[in-house]
Amino acid sequence: MVSIQTIIKTLLRNPTLIKSKSEAKQIHAQIVKSFPIYTSTLLSIYSKLNLLPESLILFNTLPSPPILAWKSIIKCYSSNACFLQSLNCFVKMRGLGINHDHNVFPSVLKSCTHLMYFRFGESVHACVIRVGLEFDIFIGNALLSMYSKLQRLSALEVFDEIPERMTVDQNESILVSDLDNNNSSHKVSQKDKKLGILNQISGQQETVDEIMCGKNKEGDVRMQSVRKVFETMPERDVVSYNTLISGYARSNMYNEALMMIKEMGKANLKPDAFTLSNVLPVVAEYMDIWKGKEIHGYGVRHGFHRNEFIASGLTDVYANCNMVEDSYRLFSSLPKKDCVSWCSIIAACVQNGLFDEGLRLFRQMLSANIKPVPISFSSIIPACAHLTALPLGQQLHGYIIRGHFEDNMYIASSLVHMYARCGNIKLAMRIFDNMKQHDLVAWTAMIMGCALHGHAYDAISLFEQMELEGFRPNSVAFVAVLTACSHAGMVNEGLKCFNKMVKQYKITPDIEHYACMADLLGRAGKLEEAFGFICSMPENRAASVWLPLLAACRVHRNVELAEKVAMHLCEFDTENAGANLLLSNTYSSVGRYKDAANVRRMFSKEATRKKPACSWIRIGNKVHAFIAGDESHPYYDGIINALEILLGQTENEGFVAN
Repeated sequence: MVSIQTIIKTLLRNPTLIKSKSEAKQIHAQIVKSFPIYTSTLLSIYSKLNLLPESLILFNTLPSPPILAWKSIIKCYSSNACFLQSLNCFVKMRGLGINHDHNVFPSVLKSCTHLMYFRFGESVHACVIRVGLEFDIFIGNALLSMYSKLQRLSALEVFDEIPERMTVDQNESILVSDLDNNNSSHKVSQKDKKLGILNQISGQQETVDEIMCGKNKEGDVRMQSVRKVFETMPERDVVSYNTLISGYARSNMYNEALMMIKEMGKANLKPDAFTLSNVLPVVAEYMDIWKGKEIHGYGVRHGFHRNEFIASGLTDVYANCNMVEDSYRLFSSLPKKDCVSWCSIIAACVQNGLFDEGLRLFRQMLSANIKPVPISFSSIIPACAHLTALPLGQQLHGYIIRGHFEDNMYIASSLVHMYARCGNIKLAMRIFDNMKQHDLVAWTAMIMGCALHGHAYDAISLFEQMELEGFRPNSVAFVAVLTACSHAGMVNEGLKCFNKMVKQYKITPDIEHYACMADLLGRAGKLEEAFGFICSMPENRAASVWLPLLAACRVHRNVELAEKVAMHLCEFDTENAGANLLLSNTYSSVGRYKDAANVRRMFSKEATRKKPACSWIRIGNKVHAFIAGDESHPYYDGIINALEILLGQTENEGFVAN
């Protein structure tokens, strides 16, 4: 009959046979009764099962914990996201002069990465080199992960993303409390405690110094340390390559990421699902459809195409390349559709202007009992904004409140944009004011909403407040504030904003900015200035820049300039019906009806081939659509009669249509 001692020895030699907490505790009881020499081995079992309380209790029973016990408790802290305590244990172990082995460093480096203690991580790297373990593959992979995740952040981002910025005393209390409180027989000197604090605070403080110096490295510089570690590794596995590829992808180093996949193949290592899911977002951003199809083919051959993350990445690639049908075909082929795949296909539809289809898919997702997550609402709310479907947006808002998602900054920003776009500025402002934290999207949406609905002074005030709060306006924010200046006729303020954009923020103006300026000057009657401004543009062959000026010529009855603008338009756009119509109306405004008729005759044939304009209005729960020239609406006669009555009333009040 096999003895208990033999069974325990067998289990301790093969700890993977122990699968549960109850089994570990039974063995613990037997060891306490008969074999106390196996306590450290038992601690490693608790650590592998991520049983932190049991590990701490057992660790505190050891008068002089050996390296195996320290390694186990450091790993257990790290696995349970107690990263500060993990680093503190490492510092204490070093202070006691205990030699560490190769199994300690991956957990310590993981803690440095999660806490974003870059300088501390560099010190650990130096320690790895001093003890001659820099060639260990697991340590090398942990170093790759740390450098790729931390060096890509600017100093300001590192500081801002620390969950709590604590004082030295607060850090000390957290770092030493667990082991000091639970290990009365294992006292560490005050000097060792301070060593743990200073090592961690020094890493944080140097990061703050980098903030003051304005240090912001480019992607290739950020990846130099990662590449250096990678090249010094004598042995590399799939994890090593994946970590480097992920770092390149995060740094937007597209070609380098793809080259590493090729090098991976040369090293007889096959890319796995993690490799593909890392590189697909970069392929989507660069809209490289051929590379996307190549990855798709590889995924099909190796059975990865049904992986939800790869399917989501491929959906984004096809969506960015305006191939929504391919995205939908890929989505339909998935045997199991989770929230990630639903969100991807909904976002693909909305991104490509298929708003009704996006809403339909969102309803299907709810019918399939897939619970929406914050990204689900961020994907679908823009569809309500573009369709100006306020009732649908309000329904989504109600769902968001019931699900307690209203505090999510991205959802709140989407709601601000939706309500502003639908004309409910008061509610948009209320949501904006209730946001605990604003991002640039929320600021821009609120400014643009005010600008488009006649609240120009509010828009400009918001823009100035955004700058005071330290936000750097982007090109879209400047389009919003220039639109506000244009609608309010604030020429000087508009010119000031345009010059600030170019000189202070170093933003190269786009067509939208020039169009806003042309509209601003044109509305104010400064037609010649607007014409000269457009002519001075580096690239002015865009109808969107000239049409606002042509409209201003009609308002101010400047026929000569209208003809010059029309000639410039004809150089690159001979079939623009809007330009011809504006020119014809300009002739009519000064009584040159014969010239107006000639212009209309010239473009009438071409105009018949153009898609007719369409507008719609919601009354109650029904949407009524109206197409130019269409008389099929059931209430057409009544609408015409009402229009004639309104026109008669306006004429009686002294207003005559032009």
